[in-house]
Amino acid sequence: MTDPRYLAVKLLDKTFVSSSYSNLQLDSGLKTSDLDERGRKLCSAIYYGVIERRITLDHIISGLSSRPIDRLDSIVLNILRCGVYQIMYMDSVPDSAAVNESVALAKKFRKASASGMVNAVLRSFIRSGKELKLPKDNTMAASVKYSAPEELVKSLTEDYGSEAAERFLSASLEKSVTYLRVNTIRCTEEEFLAALGGIEAKKLIDSCFTVQSGDVTATDAFNKGFFHVQGIASQLCCLALAPTEQDRVLDICAAPGGKTFTMAELMNGRGEIFAFDLHEKRAELIRKGAERLGLTNIKAAAGDASKFNAELPKFSKILCDVPCSGLGVIGSKPEIKYKSFSDFAGLPDIQYKIVSNALSYLEAGGTLVYSTCTVRKAENEEVCERLLQEHTEIEAVELPDMLGRRYGNMATLMPPEYGSGFFISKFRKVR
Repeated sequence: MTDPRYLAVKLLDKTFVSSSYSNLQLDSGLKTSDLDERGRKLCSAIYYGVIERRITLDHIISGLSSRPIDRLDSIVLNILRCGVYQIMYMDSVPDSAAVNESVALAKKFRKASASGMVNAVLRSFIRSGKELKLPKDNTMAASVKYSAPEELVKSLTEDYGSEAAERFLSASLEKSVTYLRVNTIRCTEEEFLAALGGIEAKKLIDSCFTVQSGDVTATDAFNKGFFHVQGIASQLCCLALAPTEQDRVLDICAAPGGKTFTMAELMNGRGEIFAFDLHEKRAELIRKGAERLGLTNIKAAAGDASKFNAELPKFSKILCDVPCSGLGVIGSKPEIKYKSFSDFAGLPDIQYKIVSNALSYLEAGGTLVYSTCTVRKAENEEVCERLLQEHTEIEAVELPDMLGRRYGNMATLMPPEYGSGFFISKFRKVR
């Protein structure tokens, strides 16, 4: 049988080299393995844990290794990361097991010459009392403590202050919650709960439930189309647009379709939703999801959100959930936080171009919601302020209540209360 620790190291090496999405890399690795359920859980815990805590782990290793981290073999470095992670964060794994298994991994990977060094580093860490020595500089200390690049710490601090920045980063390391949206066209909440089997769900708001554990996609409820998985912030985004049976809705950047599905359900399966995404494969994801949920009022197709399509009709409601840096969801996709901010430099202009194009489809009196899954003000408030300045045909509209709080016409939702970081704003076309 496959060694779960061996697979974790192998997948980490691939992930860090290719900068691929962690969930896709892990799913692919587990599918081709013969791990049992216990092994899959151990492999997943170590794999995600190391990605999430990489900066912290590297700081610890650099203080114990006689050789600089950038000169270590990548496999050996990932073995050390996995070993330190188990010792530091996994109470279920005895320290001796973490050390012994890491030494054995070095030999399995044919890195026997490094086994002594692996043993020495891990045992030194244990003898030190598993101490995490933080740098004196505040930004560097936060970077190490929360395993966040310094430029991310600086950006959050500039936008929200140091206390709010640390709250956000701390929340991103907490165990994520799964949110489900009940498909009231197919079932009642009682029928949904019964079809979940042994998985316990807690109601948050109407049609929204949370679950702490269990494979929800393996339930009768999923197979019958009784729900789809969707974060609470995304659900609140759809509630802000508030589509009805009388509306023709445009979801201009729709894939994989979660918000499209929620809006279709809010419309009781009536009215029309045009859902577009740039690539046909992603549009097909929307079609398949709509079919499972029995939502027939959705028309999904490929389309470029930044280019005007004269063949489209006018719409009374538009959701403009634009491509973004994704920093609001680093709790569930930790690899995103390691991206360079230079990768985000052109996003505000792209976002502005998309929302400006979306306004071309909005009828007079219609409303548009602009949203992102990031918390960078450059991609959120600044884009919206530019929009109001350069498009005098629109006005800002107050958002509805968000879990008991009022935000005006622009809301930056923060974890853990809202699950992840998210931004929502609303506008009306007055002429």
